[in-house]
Amino acid sequence: MNSTPKKILKTTLPLLLGGVLVWYSLAGMDQEKMVFHLRNANYAWIFLGLFFGVLSHLSRAYRWKFMLEPIGYTPKFTNSVLAVLIGYFVNLAIPRAGEVSRATVMVNYENIPFEKGFGTIVAERIADMIMMFLIIGITLFFQFDYILALVSENFDPIKVGFLLLGIIGTTMIFTSFVKKAKQGFLLKIKNFILSLAVGVTSILKMEKKWAFIFHTVFIWTMYVAMFWATIPAIQGLEVPIGGILVGFIAGGFSIAATNGGIGSYPLAVTGAFLLFNVPESPSEAFGWIMWSAQTLMIIVFGGLAFLILPLYNKKKITEVSI
Repeated sequence: MNSTPKKILKTTLPLLLGGVLVWYSLAGMDQEKMVFHLRNANYAWIFLGLFFGVLSHLSRAYRWKFMLEPIGYTPKFTNSVLAVLIGYFVNLAIPRAGEVSRATVMVNYENIPFEKGFGTIVAERIADMIMMFLIIGITLFFQFDYILALVSENFDPIKVGFLLLGIIGTTMIFTSFVKKAKQGFLLKIKNFILSLAVGVTSILKMEKKWAFIFHTVFIWTMYVAMFWATIPAIQGLEVPIGGILVGFIAGGFSIAATNGGIGSYPLAVTGAFLLFNVPESPSEAFGWIMWSAQTLMIIVFGGLAFLILPLYNKKKITEVSI
C-alpha cells in the first residue's frame, strides 16, 4: 500500500470509529436523564476545570523553551503558546499532525529548523508518556486492594495468573528477538525504544532539568485537576478518588484511540466510573460534558490562534517581504 492510501486511512478510520461510538453511546442512553443533567449542571465548576486546562497549555508552551534554549533558540512566549494551541486544534482533525504543525509554526515565525523543533516535541511526548505511566502506577498502588477484589470477583484468579505468566513469558521472548533484530519491523521497534531512552537521558542532562520536571508535573496535575473540578458540576455524581484516577486514565487512552476522544471518551469514562459503582446516568452526562468542554476549548482557542498568529507577527512578515 502506497503512502497516500495509508494517510487517508490514518485520518478517516479514527473519525469513522468515533462516529460509530457516538451513535452507540447515544443509542443506549436515557435521553431524558441526559437532558436533565445538562440543564441542571453547575457550569461554574466546568469553567473552573477549563481554567485548569488553560493553565496546562500555558505551562506546556513555557516548558518548551527549556528544550529549545540548549540548542540555541529563544522563541517568543506568545508564539510558543499559539503554536501549542494550533497543535491541539490540528490533532482534532488529523491524529499526530498537531506535532508537525507546532514545529512548522516555529519554522515560519521563529526560524527554528523543522527537524530541531520537531525533535524537542518528541522529547516532550516522552516526558508526558512517563507521567501517564506514573499516574497509572500511583493508581495501582493506592487502589491495589480494590482492583484485586474487582478482578477476583469477575475473573478466575488461576486463569488470571496463567495469563500474567503468559504475558511475562511472551514479553521476555519478544524482547530477546528485538535486541537481536537487524532488519524489518523488529528493528523499527528496537530503534524506537532506543530513541525513547535517548530522549529520557537528554531530559536528565538538561541544564534546567528541574524547571522542566516541575512544569511537566504541573501540566499533568492541571489535567487531573480539570477532570476532578468538573465532577461536582453534575448533580448526584459522587466519585471516589480511585474512580477519578481510573476515569482520568481511561479518558486519556480514549483520546489516543479516536480524534480527540470523539465518541470513545464518554464511553471510557462511564465504564471506569461503573467499576466503582457510580450511577450510569450522571456518569454518562459527565463524560459528554467533560469531552464537549475540553473539545470546545481547543476549537475556540485553536481557531483564535490561527487568526492571531499572523497578526502578532505582522511586523516580522512585513520585514521579510521588504
